[in-house]
This record gives sequence, structure tokens and C-alpha cells, in this order.
Amino acid sequence: MRATEQNTANFLRTIARDPAIKQEVMLSPGIYRLLFAAAKRYVTGEKRTDLLARAHELAELGYRLSAEYIGENTQDAEECREAKDELLQLTQACGAIKNPIGISFDLSHVGLLLDRKLAVSQAADVADEAERHGHGIMISMEEAAKTDAILEVYEQLAKQRENVGITLQVHQHRTIEDVTRLIRLPGKIRLVKGAFKESPEVALGRSKELNERYLMLADQCVQAGHEVSFATHDSILIDELESRGYFRERHVELELLYGIRPELAKQMSEKGAAVRLYLTYGKEWFLYLCHRLAEYPPHVHQAMADMMEPARTQVHGY
Repeated sequence: MRATEQNTANFLRTIARDPAIKQEVMLSPGIYRLLFAAAKRYVTGEKRTDLLARAHELAELGYRLSAEYIGENTQDAEECREAKDELLQLTQACGAIKNPIGISFDLSHVGLLLDRKLAVSQAADVADEAERHGHGIMISMEEAAKTDAILEVYEQLAKQRENVGITLQVHQHRTIEDVTRLIRLPGKIRLVKGAFKESPEVALGRSKELNERYLMLADQCVQAGHEVSFATHDSILIDELESRGYFRERHVELELLYGIRPELAKQMSEKGAAVRLYLTYGKEWFLYLCHRLAEYPPHVHQAMADMMEPARTQVHGY
């Protein structure tokens, strides 16, 4: 990544974590309307019905799907319970879709910052409801400071349930050891490069070394016969994973975020790869938008055009 793009990415990741900026966006109708127009390229909408409408369309095209009600760092117990209730309703509604859905969420959305036992209890409720409808759940990974707590909750849940998966950020140095430990549990492992800004002591930056680490951990999962989702849009990585024949394995899938590289999703699906699309909805979209733009800073220009012409985001090309 060139220096100017790296600076833009760092800036976007920094403002994404600034609560004052987020509050200004949420409380200013004009700014909210403009930025949400850009977010609509990556977020299905603010309501559950928005996601369900798009999910039905994409399922008919043969894609696997994940669904997330966006939210994190909730520090009010009642709001945590409301988030869990929304996830339960999402899980039930997804029962009408012909393919099993992966219900994804941040543990900090359902109580991790308040009480570890509350987070375990609420995540377990969602997992059990998902199992009743034939779905799995995928626990998202957050900042490095939360990794220990997230993995402890995951391991507690996964030892009792087979439909609970975990997201691991390859850029964190610790992930090499985490994969070796977690591969013994039944839940799907979702490998991502990592979107959060971390110190060099904690994580690698975007680099050839990061790609090599990703491929090493991918190989470890595939050779172990462990269910794994390669969540990346990096063509270099995808080409290498494909050349190794990984996408011919029944326990392997490629996951792409909704609104990013739809032509790649179509291309890989036509080649016979199992392709999963990650759909999101909700009003907490600001951080999500910042991270999507930070991953590929040239899309800032696309976002500006979307703000001026919101109808552009209605065409995705799947």
C-alpha cells in the first residue's frame, strides 16, 4: 500500500474508534444522510427486513450467507438484552431462507464489557436458537485487547455446541498459537487478515509476510480437515488458495463482504467454489463503513460519488 493510501487507512481506522465523531455523525441529520448513502454499498439497510429481502435474492443465486446485526461495545445491560433479542428474531426469520445462515455478532454487543457470564448466556441463547433452525453462529473478533476474553467465551461455548464458530485475525502474532489450539474444537474457523489498528508488538501490518502467514494457517486448517472460511478479497491470496486446490475441498469456503468485489463472488461461484456473502444491517454502521474504506482507500472516491448519487449503490452485479 502506498504511503498516501496507508495514511488514509490509518486516519479512517482512527476516526472509526472515536466516540465523539461517531456521535456527531449519528446526531447530525445532514451528515448522517450523506454518509449512510455511502454505507449502503456495504450495508443492506438499517432494518432486519432490509437484510432479509436481499438475503432471499442472493440465496436464490446459490450463495451461502452470513447475517450480522451491527453493534459493539454496548455497556448497558438492557441494550445488550435488546441486541440478543434482535439476534434471536433475525435467526428465526432466516429460517424462511432455503439455505442455512451464519448468524454473526460481536460478543461486546451482547454483554462482554459488562459481565463475562452475561455474554456467555446470551451467546448461548443465540446458538441454541440457531441450532433449532439449522443455522450456525459465528463469533466475530474485535480489538486485540479483547482477544483473550473472546476466546475464553468461545471455547466455553464450543465445547458444548458444534454450531459455534470463531473469527481469527491473522495479523495478530498470537493467532499462530490460537489456531493450533482451536483447531481441536468442532466450530468453523473464519480467517481474516484483521481490520483493527494495532501496535507492531501485537500485529503485522499489511505485507508479504502477512500473506505468507495467512497461507500457512490456511494450510494448517485444510490439512487438518477442519471446516474453514477464507474471508479475504485479496486476489493474490485467493489465486494461491485456488492453485493449491483448497476450494475443491468440501470443508472450505470463500467468504466475501457484501458490496465488495461482487464480480469476484460471481466468478468464483461459477468455478465451483463455495462462496459465502457476509450481509449486515442496523444503525451502528459508521465503524463498519470506515473499516471497509480503510481496507481499500481508493474506494473513498467511490464513496463520495455514492453520496452524490445514492442510486449507484443499488447495482451490485451478483
